[in-house]
Amino acid sequence: MERSTGYIISFAAAVCLICSVLVTSTAVSLKDRQVENKRLDRQKKILVLAGLMEKGEGIDAAEIDKRFGDNIEAHVIDLETGEYNPSADTGNFDQRKAAKEPATSTSAPANKSGIQRVPNQALIYHVLENGEPVTLILPVEGKGLWSTMYGYLALAPDTTTVKGVTFYEHGETPGLGGEIENPSWVAKWPGRQAYDASFTPALEVIKGPAGPPDTDPHRIDGLAGATLTSRGVSYLLDFWLGENGFSPYLEKFRAERSAS
Repeated sequence: MERSTGYIISFAAAVCLICSVLVTSTAVSLKDRQVENKRLDRQKKILVLAGLMEKGEGIDAAEIDKRFGDNIEAHVIDLETGEYNPSADTGNFDQRKAAKEPATSTSAPANKSGIQRVPNQALIYHVLENGEPVTLILPVEGKGLWSTMYGYLALAPDTTTVKGVTFYEHGETPGLGGEIENPSWVAKWPGRQAYDASFTPALEVIKGPAGPPDTDPHRIDGLAGATLTSRGVSYLLDFWLGENGFSPYLEKFRAERSAS
């Protein structure tokens, strides 16, 4: 039977409406699971960075939470002063949301990392041994070639020796900028120095190979074919290790350790 144009259009519209309702309903019903999976993925990245989990190790959510809770202490800090905020709810603090709200953030100064706003407070982590921090884990972010790269930088208690880096979210090109997740590249970071002797940010991802940490402490191998992503990593480190990022907190941490 031949159908009219109006019938065909109406039928197609009805199918589209039904499909959109199904997709929306599925997305809404899975939202809590997606949020939980993202939380667990970030925790796994932090555990690997802290040396508390092997990359690719198959452990369930309960074990992830146990290792995290037993060994890692979260703190919300004031970025301007470096002070801890003991009343903050670290379990529900959303730093990315805070950066978007005018009431909980400030406009970022001109920077090469494409950061528009800086949260007033940030969520950092201490990896503990016998109650003392042996690793400081700081959230970092900045623009790459195609996306904002989100990750963590791990520092030793001297606040300058790098213990590792990880990126948990980005949209860089697989095989090029996406190599920021490559274990062989990540393995080149430990032992580098985040600051020079005057505590000025000094880490840089260069074009081409860098030397070993003991002779070339501030430079990391560039990513082949991904110059803009490499620069993006350098720029985000320069920002977050600087005065508008974690420098006030790290200075305070050093002073407190010296006093004790």
